[in-house]
Amino acid sequence: MKNLQTWLSEYSRSHRNKTNKIIHWICVPSIMFSILALLSLVEIPILRQWLPVEISNLATIGIFLSLLFYLRLSFAMFIGMGLLSLLCYKGIFILDQLDNKFEIALGIFVIAWIIQLIGHKIEGKKPSFFKDLQFLLIGPAWLISFIYKKLGIKY
Repeated sequence: MKNLQTWLSEYSRSHRNKTNKIIHWICVPSIMFSILALLSLVEIPILRQWLPVEISNLATIGIFLSLLFYLRLSFAMFIGMGLLSLLCYKGIFILDQLDNKFEIALGIFVIAWIIQLIGHKIEGKKPSFFKDLQFLLIGPAWLISFIYKKLGIKY
């Protein structure tokens, strides 16, 4: 079982180009947000027994499971990803006010992935998740790790 630093180091190997890194700072949170927004459209009625209607959906289950993954790696990363997930949920609540939530979330998803693939073309390396799908969870953590380093927070 890999530790957090091993995951981050391996992810970094295909993310060294400055342009690709900038693209990731924009697109990784956009993709995370869009996936959660799309998952939030799938309501899970049984969750209403324990949770408010607004969060009784597949996004909540996705966040819960991903936070378990981060908690296994690092409590500090669990906190950072929890905060990022809360920000995404805030954005989802804003999207809920619009009639075209699905179209907006899908548009963000498609555009962000196209730009990500362009970034990897510039980098000259395949996206890490082609090797292991778990890297889809490492991308946001990789960004959080840079924030933590700037703030002097050990992860």
